[in-house]
Amino acid sequence: MSEKDNVKRVFSKNNDAYVTSSTHSTGKDLSLMIDWLNPDSTEHVLDIATGGGHVAKKLAPHVKQITATDITEAMLTNTAEHLQDFKNISYQVADAENLPFENNAFNIITCRIAAHHFPGPELFISEVYRVLKPNGKFLFIDNIAPKNNTYDMFVNSLEKMRDYSHVRSRSISEWKKLLKQNDLKISMETMRKKVLPYKEWVHRTLEEKDKIKEVNEFILNASADIRDYFQVEFKDSKISSFAIDEWMVLVEK
Repeated sequence: MSEKDNVKRVFSKNNDAYVTSSTHSTGKDLSLMIDWLNPDSTEHVLDIATGGGHVAKKLAPHVKQITATDITEAMLTNTAEHLQDFKNISYQVADAENLPFENNAFNIITCRIAAHHFPGPELFISEVYRVLKPNGKFLFIDNIAPKNNTYDMFVNSLEKMRDYSHVRSRSISEWKKLLKQNDLKISMETMRKKVLPYKEWVHRTLEEKDKIKEVNEFILNASADIRDYFQVEFKDSKISSFAIDEWMVLVEK
């Protein structure tokens, strides 16, 4: 089974969990997004890997049209039902690395908390450049790998253990290299620690008790410096939350 088949399988099974997920439905980045993009009522937006549709929902009142895409048809159908009151959002099954749109088609492109599932990031960024209009804006948000190789290996191993459709959280330097190669110029960026409620996070993709136990033990057996870096918190001797790095960047063509 390919990495993209894994994504379809996981997200088809858990489509509603991503609509209700507090990690995806809330966050300062959703409000900050409006300030950074400064969208207007004439613009057409492409939301890549829309998932639960949180970006599309936030932007819909500010723009003319949003095309929300996802590689997982079941996810897209479920999201469309939840957002049926927003008449300027259309939905299309699409692969982020092979977009079915003409060159220079969109004023704004967004992709939030999804690219760690993409096996070909270089294809993804190339496609973003191709379908973005000259002077258009691309807003990108994703979990990122720390500079420290040990921390990088830990968080990517943890994510893969919890969700087999996870490919890789990449470093900021990796993303910046791809943006530069495609003549996409950074105008704003910020990084934050994103706190994840542990129980909700682990149960979003796992049901089997032995698998959940494996994830628990992986965190508990980590070194003190790793637990400190990822801000692992406990309540009643159980893991209550931890934090990962997230990068938000606005680039222009």
